[in-house]
Amino acid sequence: MACVTHLQAGQTPGQATTESVLAMMDKSAADFRSLTADLENTKYTDVVKDSSTETGQIFVRRDQKMRIEILKPDPRTILRNGDSLFVYTPKIKRVEEYDLGKNRAMVDQYVLLGFGTKSQNMLKSYDVKLVGEEQLDGKKTFLLELTPKSDDVRRQITRIQMWVDESSWLPIQQKFFETGAGDYIQFHYSNVMKNLKIPDSRFKQDWPKDVNRVKPRG
Repeated sequence: MACVTHLQAGQTPGQATTESVLAMMDKSAADFRSLTADLENTKYTDVVKDSSTETGQIFVRRDQKMRIEILKPDPRTILRNGDSLFVYTPKIKRVEEYDLGKNRAMVDQYVLLGFGTKSQNMLKSYDVKLVGEEQLDGKKTFLLELTPKSDDVRRQITRIQMWVDESSWLPIQQKFFETGAGDYIQFHYSNVMKNLKIPDSRFKQDWPKDVNRVKPRG
């Protein structure tokens, strides 16, 4: 069970400040090359008080390669290579292809948040505040709250909470609160391993040749 210690105005958890937590995350980011983790993705819909959860694995490399392998309940592969993003759904043998182009920076803000992200880049896009300490998965974490500065982003996401592990200075949970509702999406990471060698083959388009390829608009 998570136990949160919220801070009063002017208080800091121990000696920690927003600046000191970001400085330690910068140290961790300096030698960041890759990350692998088990992933639990929960989508909560407030109007029906319902949540759905997917589980899988995530592989991230500093050279803008990422693979998310959703295993349950419905297998799906999300592959990112630079400006190209692919979503493969084996059940219907379909691959959706997206060109991130001008949306690349916005995508990076979400999918790479805290994974090798320098604080100066984070602070360009968000107002960042340390709001408390929390025990999560038996680890001591600092809870940061990020408020998007961009009107475009705020139309979709009002705020983001990020739990940063005090030993690795990497996020072990992120929660994105959607605008205009009590809905949120939460990403929870376990068995996090930093800087393991991830082969290039992990980021290949390894689905069948005869899949139906579509390029959704928007």
